[in-house]
Amino acid sequence: MFAIVRTGGKQYRVAPGDKIVVEKLAGEAGDSVDLTDVLLAGEGSDLKSTDGLIVGAEIIAQAKGEKVTVFKKRRRHNYRRKTGHRQQHTILKIVSIGGQKAEKKAAPKAEAAPKAEKAAEKAPAKPKAEAKAAPSKAETSTKDAAPAKAAAKKAAPKAAAKTEKK
Repeated sequence: MFAIVRTGGKQYRVAPGDKIVVEKLAGEAGDSVDLTDVLLAGEGSDLKSTDGLIVGAEIIAQAKGEKVTVFKKRRRHNYRRKTGHRQQHTILKIVSIGGQKAEKKAAPKAEAAPKAEKAAEKAPAKPKAEAKAAPSKAETSTKDAAPAKAAAKKAAPKAAAKTEKK
């Protein structure tokens, strides 16, 4: 059994037991990864439908590629720039080919509703909170509140400084 999968913008021909080096994938060594972008699958000359087909893989290691040196120079201009780059890679071991994607079911949503009803039954009925009285105009006035807040902010650091000096 073989498959052609696409990951990291590249395509790979894989079979169970193969080890491939791909662009960095999220995860740590030992984690399992499902490659869902299967382009072709088959055995020998027989091809299978790729609808819902996944390729199961295990992350062996996260590694860096070979160092690439980039050197730029312009003659007679005293211009030289040297930089380097090491690409991040993930080494995968193909575990299985042919697993099916889990189909989304409406059942989990239906189960959530009975849980909410059970929680409502267990909790005693709470009386509705009385509506709060509207604040008076004096409380909502920002002109009066702003100088009071500013004075409080100025007084707090001075009081703290006096206690530190003592």
